Amino acid sequence: MPYPPPSRTPSGPRRRTLLASAAGAALLAGCSAGADSGDDGPSADARARARAARDSRGLLARYDAVLAAHPALTDRLRPLRAQVAAHAAVFEDGTKPSPAASKSAAAPAPVPAAEKDAVAQLAAAERALADRRAKELLQVPGELARLLASVAAAGAAHAYLLTEVAK
Repeated sequence: MPYPPPSRTPSGPRRRTLLASAAGAALLAGCSAGADSGDDGPSADARARARAARDSRGLLARYDAVLAAHPALTDRLRPLRAQVAAHAAVFEDGTKPSPAASKSAAAPAPVPAAEKDAVAQLAAAERALADRRAKELLQVPGELARLLASVAAAGAAHAYLLTEVAK
């Protein structure tokens, strides 16, 4: 006995309908959660951005201290310092820097007398900050998480490059 050919129209909802429904549900869920919890204090997003800006400013102060102590390293460190300054500016965009943050960033660690040791210390600072940002990006919402991930990756690359310079 021959079987009848299968019908061309599948039963149930179509794949496009399901995808559109899932996308719509995701948009509605994203729109319902606000950045602020309604209290008068800054949002978690704003606090994370301010902390990241403060950390970048602290790292920038370390670069400046190393460059002041070892001017021969200027050509090697200038591009990395410029990127750290750009990271700080991006994190500060839309935030109000606090006076306490600028005071805490003004006192970097003492710079070792040997160039290799100074660069190694800078590499360790970059690596520690990249690791801290990689952990923190799990706690923040979308766009800030992407920014933290990007800056953490750049910091890890800086740490690698600085380690190579210190050899």
